Amino acid sequence: MPRRDVGLATLVILVWGVNFVAAKIAMESLDPLLMAALRFALVALPAVFFVSRPRMGFWPVLASGLTMGALQFGLLYTGMVLGMPAGLASLVLQVQTLFTVVIAAMVLRERPDRAQVVGILIGLLGMAVVGAQYVAGAPALPFLLCIAAAASWACGNVITRRHPPRSGFSLVVWSALVPPIPLLLASFWLEGSPASAWAAVEQVSLRSLGGLAFIAYGASMLGYGIWNLLLSRHSAATVAPWSMFVPVIGAGAAWLYDGEVPTPLGVLGAAITVVGVLLALGVGNRALRSRQDRPDPTPHTEPPGM
Repeated sequence: MPRRDVGLATLVILVWGVNFVAAKIAMESLDPLLMAALRFALVALPAVFFVSRPRMGFWPVLASGLTMGALQFGLLYTGMVLGMPAGLASLVLQVQTLFTVVIAAMVLRERPDRAQVVGILIGLLGMAVVGAQYVAGAPALPFLLCIAAAASWACGNVITRRHPPRSGFSLVVWSALVPPIPLLLASFWLEGSPASAWAAVEQVSLRSLGGLAFIAYGASMLGYGIWNLLLSRHSAATVAPWSMFVPVIGAGAAWLYDGEVPTPLGVLGAAITVVGVLLALGVGNRALRSRQDRPDPTPHTEPPGM
């Protein structure tokens, strides 16, 4: 990536990392699925009346809304409603990196190089080390739902890569029209009746509204807008590994916000994840190449072969 796109990717992972704290604040007054439905409604309205449609056809926009919106967050938050720990859910979701690379290789013929594969596997190992502290208490069905959510996000990444929009922001706005109704129906089924949902909206606190606004306008509009832009410019294997930084930043944000101190195992796993992602992004390769390209500071005093 050029430096400008590296800066954009860094901004995305910072916003998405802080997003976990914002979601925690929003869910003080709102149930998870209801919060997700309101999130996409705020993204779509009223912006859809002022933002031009993405020039990529109707079906890719619909597919993006279903995969990266309704299915990803519907499955993720349903898993959390059914008992999936939030910390483990945020980690499992980043398995989308592996799914994205595999699906892109099969569908788009984008083959990752060896360093990217090794780096992604090391990053996943780091996340597994962090998740080891949660696995014992994680029920099977919610865990599988979060895996399915990661696969849905990966499918959305590949759709965006195959049908790159002229504007990542317009894709976010128009695809946000798809998720609210499915998410509301899921909320009525799992979290309560329409009456209870309306009562929660009427009684929502200003603090939770602030968290919801950050999720809608920061994580969705800004975050996914830039993410879609990066996917339109670079291969899936180049963009997807960035998301593995998100749980690491999320843990730091939780520590700053409410003093949630990570365990030694969590710190070790985070360090392994960072090393793996940096390798997947080619940082080690670039450093090695630049070192090899430097002239030898000590001139040869003997002719070659002596």
